[in-house]
Amino acid sequence: MQKELNLPDRIQISGPFFLLAAMILLAATPAVAQQKTRIQIIHADHYQYNARFNKNIQQLIGHVELKQDSILFLSDSAYLNDKTRSLDAFGHVHINVNDTLNIFGDRLHYNGKTRIGELFGKVKLIDPKALLTTRHLVYNRLTGIAYYDTGGTIVSDSNTLKSRFGFYNTNTKIFYFKKNVVLTNPDQQTHADTLIYNTINKTAYFKGPTFIKGNHSMVKCVDGWYNTGTHLVQMRKRPEIASSQQQLTADSIDYNNHTGFGRAFGHIRVLDTLHSLLVKGRLAEIWNNRGVTFVTDSAVAITYDEQDSMFLHADTLWVYFNRKHKAKKMLAYHWVQFYRTDLQGKCDSIAYAVSDSVIRLYKAPVLWTGKNQLTADSIFLAIHNNQMDSLTLFNNAFIISRDSLNNFNQIEGRDMVGYFYHNQIYRVKVDGNAQSIYWVRDDHKHLIGINKAEASYMVIGVKNNDIKTINYIEKASETMYPEKVLPPKDRILQGFSWQEALRPRSKYDIFIKKKIPASRF
Repeated sequence: MQKELNLPDRIQISGPFFLLAAMILLAATPAVAQQKTRIQIIHADHYQYNARFNKNIQQLIGHVELKQDSILFLSDSAYLNDKTRSLDAFGHVHINVNDTLNIFGDRLHYNGKTRIGELFGKVKLIDPKALLTTRHLVYNRLTGIAYYDTGGTIVSDSNTLKSRFGFYNTNTKIFYFKKNVVLTNPDQQTHADTLIYNTINKTAYFKGPTFIKGNHSMVKCVDGWYNTGTHLVQMRKRPEIASSQQQLTADSIDYNNHTGFGRAFGHIRVLDTLHSLLVKGRLAEIWNNRGVTFVTDSAVAITYDEQDSMFLHADTLWVYFNRKHKAKKMLAYHWVQFYRTDLQGKCDSIAYAVSDSVIRLYKAPVLWTGKNQLTADSIFLAIHNNQMDSLTLFNNAFIISRDSLNNFNQIEGRDMVGYFYHNQIYRVKVDGNAQSIYWVRDDHKHLIGINKAEASYMVIGVKNNDIKTINYIEKASETMYPEKVLPPKDRILQGFSWQEALRPRSKYDIFIKKKIPASRF
C-alpha cells in the first residue's frame, strides 16, 4: 500500500525578534550537538514502506511510540526518516520529556540531529509550574527552551499570562514575553510591551511601557518588577499611580499591593485634581488601606485657582483620604511658611479639612496681607470656591500696618474676624478688649494726630489693604494726640511684635528658615 507523503508546512523565522529566537533555540554545546543518536521505534500497530517513494522513510500507524535518548514520542501515526533522523508525527502527539515535562499537539516535525521539535494545532506544554497553550510551538531539547510566535497563554497558580510572542525556559522556569502582554491575577491586570516572568519566585519583570490596573488605581511605568506572591512592586524611571482624582509620580516607587503601603523617592508629585492641590517633595510614604500619605524633604503643597496659586512648605506634609480615595484633610508640621501674591504666612503647624474648607494655623501664626500683619494664638482661614472667604484670629489677636518708618497702626483684641472679597480683606471685626492706635492723616498724607481708642467691640473698614475706617462700639473711649505730646512708649500696644523680616517675599522664600528675632518696642 502506498500513501502520499503529506508533511506539515514550516513556519519561517525572520525579523530581529525571530532571529533572536532562532539563535536561542539553536544554541547548544558542541559536545551534545555532535551526538548521532538514532530515533528508535518502540511500538506501532502497522508499518508501511515504499522504496520507490523514499527508501529512507517508514510510515508508522496506530499507537506509535518512538524514543530518542530518554525522550518518548507518542502519536496516532508518523513518518520516520532514519537517514536524516527526522520525525513527522500526526494526531494526539505527545512528547514525554521527563516525569514533570510533557508537550502535546496535533502535528510534530522533529529534527533528531538538532533536537528541535516544531508542534502545530492545539499545542500544550505542561510542567509543575505552568501550563502553556498555543497554536505553534518550537521546542529545543538541548537548551530546554520553548518558543511560540502565534500567541500563547500561560497559567501559573492564580496568574494568567498572554502574549503574541514568548519563550519558556523549562530548566529555569522563566518566561519571556513580547508584544501585547497581559498578566491577570485576582488583584490586578498588567499590560506590557515586554515582560519576564519567573514561575519559581512568582515575579514579573517588565520593560517598556507597562500599565497595571488594580481595583482602585492604575499604575504606569517602564521599568520594574511585581511579585505576584508577596504583592510587592518596585518601579523605576518615573512611574505613576493614579486613582479617580489623585495621581502620584516619583523617580521610583516601592509598593505592597496587599497591605497598601509604599514608598516613593525623588521628585515626587501628588496631584489632587478634585481639590486643585499639588504636593511635591523627595520622600513619601503611602498607606492606601489607611488612607494616609506623607511627603517630606523639600515638601511643598500648591493650591491653585484661576487667579493665583498658594505655595506652602513644611518639614512634613500629611494627606488623609477616605475609602473612595478622596482627600479629607491635610496636615503640615513644623516650620510652615506659605506664599501667595496677596497672602503670606508662617506658623509651626497647619491643619486643613476638606469638609469645611478651613485652614487652621497653630503655634505663633503670622499672616501678611498687603501692608497688614496679623497675629494671634491661632488663626483659622476659611476658603470658599477656591477663594479666601474669612479668617478668625483667636486669643491675643493683633493687626499691625506700618504708617511710616518707625510708626505703626495697631489693632488689638481678644478675637478678630476678617472678611474677604475677591481675596482682598475689606472688613475686620474685633471682639473683646479692643484697642487701637491709628495715625490719622488727611488726603495729602499730612499727619493730623495719633488716635488711641478702646472699646468692647470694633469694626474696621479696609480698602486696597489700607485701614480706612474704625467704628468703636460699646464702652468706647478715644483720644486724639498730637505727635509731640504722645511719648514713644505709648505709641505701641502691649504684645506688639513686628515680624516683617520673616515675611516670605516669593515662592522660593518659603524654603528659607529665617530666625531673625522679632522687633520689640
